[in-house]
Amino acid sequence: MVSRPVLDDSAYVRDAVQTAAKILVVGHFAVGKTTFIGTMSEIPPLRTEETMTQAAAGIDDLKGVRGKTTTTVAMDFGRLTINEHLVLYLFGTPGQQRFVQMWEDMARGALGALVLVDPERLEESFAVIDLIEQYGLAYTIAVNHFDGTPDRPYEELREALDLLPDTPIVKCDARDPKSSANSLMVLIRYLQDRVR
Repeated sequence: MVSRPVLDDSAYVRDAVQTAAKILVVGHFAVGKTTFIGTMSEIPPLRTEETMTQAAAGIDDLKGVRGKTTTTVAMDFGRLTINEHLVLYLFGTPGQQRFVQMWEDMARGALGALVLVDPERLEESFAVIDLIEQYGLAYTIAVNHFDGTPDRPYEELREALDLLPDTPIVKCDARDPKSSANSLMVLIRYLQDRVR
């Protein structure tokens, strides 16, 4: 006889939930997407992390990345109930260029995107922002501050990333639940404002 895992009630979406929204959490390689989803998910997140091997040495640029030993090879997934009627499904995309086709598939049906950027590697965000704009998704920039990263003014970041004046920018720490939740709330408010 096959034994099935026993799931507690928190594994299921509440009956009162009427709306589910798909949100992409995107960004370049090693910017903190997996950490962000792990921090925010109310259920054990689905992770497709694998140990980085020597085969990726010439493909994945580790310059400016400290202590990274794993990489996402498919996607990350988490769930967050906002209130009794709304649940967010968080889909994290891998950051390497070779996964662009997967991004396109994951963008279908998404309400918007939270774009994580590293303030020390802003230039790596250009391709990500271009893709999100190409897919026609509304997005918010979340500047993920790691230990010791510079704290730049929003206007400097906006200019460096060539953002439209109404594109929201928020600073966050993907390891911190309060900071990460604030980033998502900025995105949700922006999406709500766009439909009014």
